[in-house]
Amino acid sequence: MKFTKLATIGTLAVSIVGLSACNNIMPAKKAPMPAKQASAQAQQAPAQNAAMAKMNVVQVAQSNPEFSTLVEAVQAAGIAGPLANPDANFTILAPTNAAFAQALQETGMSKEQLFANKPVLTKILGYHVINGAAPVYAKDVKPGNIMMLSKDTLMVTPEGKLMDESGRTANILQTDIAASNGVVHVIDKVLLPQ
Repeated sequence: MKFTKLATIGTLAVSIVGLSACNNIMPAKKAPMPAKQASAQAQQAPAQNAAMAKMNVVQVAQSNPEFSTLVEAVQAAGIAGPLANPDANFTILAPTNAAFAQALQETGMSKEQLFANKPVLTKILGYHVINGAAPVYAKDVKPGNIMMLSKDTLMVTPEGKLMDESGRTANILQTDIAASNGVVHVIDKVLLPQ
């Protein structure tokens, strides 16, 4: 699905605060992965430490160079402030830089084109966020559909993958990176709503 097709949705601006969703997002168990894949993923995913738990979800992303494109996107959409809300309980599905590069290649858009289309960018970023009563950790997850902040549905498959509304699946590279206002889970694809 092309980002340009998403632009026809109109100027839907997603409010980053005040929406709630159900609490079943990350798989409770993951199948063991081959050693080579685990090693490659460990290089891409940030290490959890006590200092990160004191950071908000935006600061967690800013602290790792593998999220530089995500941080740029959040800033371009103008949502860094709301995502830094200390009273929120965000669950963030954070795509890596490689995931953004793949999505841009897949859609034929440049990063500049995507970032210039604030309504589309905001909708896509909202499709990576749950704002619920509490952050959703891996142990709390069951397969099924969940409503994301963008008001679009994301499915957790029985195999523990995430399937977007376009039928694309994302793998979870790392779970449960605690932040002061939520939790971050690292994924290998940019999720695309309809």
